[in-house]
Amino acid sequence: GRELIAQHLDRWPPWSASHTPMLGELFECDITDVLSINSGTSDQLRAFRARASNVIYFISLLEPRRPRSTQLDKVTASSLPEPLARLGADDPAMRKVQKLAERLRNEASVNVLISGETGTGKELVARALHNSGNRAKGPFIAVNCAAIPEALIESELFGYEPGAFTGGRSKGMHGLIPLAHGGTLFLDEIGDMPLSLQTRLLRVLAEREVMPLGANRPVKVDIRVITATHRDIDAMIQQGEFREDLYYRLNGAQLRLPALRERADKLYVIRQVFNDVVSERDGRYSPRLRADAISALLAYAWPGNIRQLKNALAFALATSESDEITVNDLPEQCLSQRITRQTPRLPAGTSSNSDHTLVEILKEQHWNISAVARALGVSRPTVYRQMQRQGIVPPNWQN
Repeated sequence: GRELIAQHLDRWPPWSASHTPMLGELFECDITDVLSINSGTSDQLRAFRARASNVIYFISLLEPRRPRSTQLDKVTASSLPEPLARLGADDPAMRKVQKLAERLRNEASVNVLISGETGTGKELVARALHNSGNRAKGPFIAVNCAAIPEALIESELFGYEPGAFTGGRSKGMHGLIPLAHGGTLFLDEIGDMPLSLQTRLLRVLAEREVMPLGANRPVKVDIRVITATHRDIDAMIQQGEFREDLYYRLNGAQLRLPALRERADKLYVIRQVFNDVVSERDGRYSPRLRADAISALLAYAWPGNIRQLKNALAFALATSESDEITVNDLPEQCLSQRITRQTPRLPAGTSSNSDHTLVEILKEQHWNISAVARALGVSRPTVYRQMQRQGIVPPNWQN
């Protein structure tokens, strides 16, 4: 046995004591015995015996080996500029966004279109692009095209000269586009821009100049343009609601943001948003998130995505009466809707409610993984994988 261990020493990377995975995470089998073997290498290797088998497998006690491409991705992620690195952790879709954004951050001539559901963090990505690029010292002007009345949006964007129209300021006004000179113009909800204004915006992109209302000569502008939308622009083009030529101007590169419910790094997002909300409390004492609250946040579907998550955490921080935020401090809506598509269900014929989530089943079974696996009719490794995907942390693992 020890000769076999010696032969395998060179095949495994060094064991990191910072993470000791459960053996059930590594192999599709139930573990009955775990044997420590003093191999003269700080107990780097362990052996276990699988149920109904006399074969002893020697393994390195470390995280499951990942493909080389994953390791390279981690190196790339660690080298990202800080504003881009903060956007996500280990979610494949967000990793693609981060890597493409890293390539685009200094390419001001390439207009970027950010698409995704409402609340997925499109402005956060736009700001990260700006703050990590060579225009970071310039202005970042954000305009919500859906929030400005149609009658005012033209004057707000392009500005106007004194006396251009009745009711205007006597000294005129600089438009938001000229104010972005030397920096970035972010047009959120570009799909809500009126058709008449789309024509004028197309000229700005083509000529890099703005004609304020009532002016006799255009004003040159040096801007980077980033736009965002939650709408299907292709469908709008087909319906005549959006200019196709403008779309091609805006869509030099597209970043597609995943919904929060689809992200594999939800626990990371929750921590980041929680820290951001805490930092906005101006130094006031803030309680910590307890495990049951984290589990509820992970189980909720978040139709409003990151924006809704931020509001929920702000509510909990404002109303909590103890030094811990528990599941009872969260908004009621976070407890009434749970993700069920990726959650194991109890098989028919069991006494428990089939709509129970994995968290509830774990609590009912007092966090006994074997009992949960039997109740669900699945293997223990399957339960462990579901817990890992949903970020479920048993109470005795909180620290």
